[in-house]
Amino acid sequence: MTAFFITGTDTEIGKTFVTCTLLHAARARGLKAVGMKPVAAGAETIQGELINEDAARLRAAGSFDPGLALLNPYCLASPIAPHIAAAEEGVRIEAGRILAAFDELTRQADVVFVEGVGGFRVPLDAGYDTADLACDLALPVILVVGMRLGCINHALLTAEAIQARGLRLAGWIANQVDPAMLRFQENLDALRLRMEAPLLGVVPFQPGGEAASAAASVSLPA
Repeated sequence: MTAFFITGTDTEIGKTFVTCTLLHAARARGLKAVGMKPVAAGAETIQGELINEDAARLRAAGSFDPGLALLNPYCLASPIAPHIAAAEEGVRIEAGRILAAFDELTRQADVVFVEGVGGFRVPLDAGYDTADLACDLALPVILVVGMRLGCINHALLTAEAIQARGLRLAGWIANQVDPAMLRFQENLDALRLRMEAPLLGVVPFQPGGEAASAAASVSLPA
């Protein structure tokens, strides 16, 4: 079994899309792959289930449906910061529940991609954030860089934060979220020069969000 923690340089930079792309890439290699979204904020009730859109996309992209209890242990209704949503909804986010769900997924799949929330350090309660969760999971990290103005600073700071926690940055993926970004190639080259991890792929702008068609643009870490 192999697993990775997927984080991003910010919110709304295509982290879920890239995670789905990695799922399709793993499946194309014959691996039984599944995604996990431990905490999600923003959901609606569909056929009696409270479902987050990102979790639904991961469920559709995986090799099998493990059920939302494992794929998305904490689903919060309000589309706001998860620690605020949890407090308002009377939910206590506990690492043990997440780790138990992750352990079960590792027994069912060859590879598990665990997608965080927003950037690397998003609070989950008063004293616990997504960086702490990544450490508890003890997984190598894949960083999704949303290619837009400011991405170099965001990527380098996030990479430093990952390494400061003693985690291994297994690689990074450049996701072209802004098709009109000026000097895209120059920004990509600057990141390749400075990032101390392999570039696993450059995902072109996908207005339709077809992760399966983008799978050929990424590679799994060695």
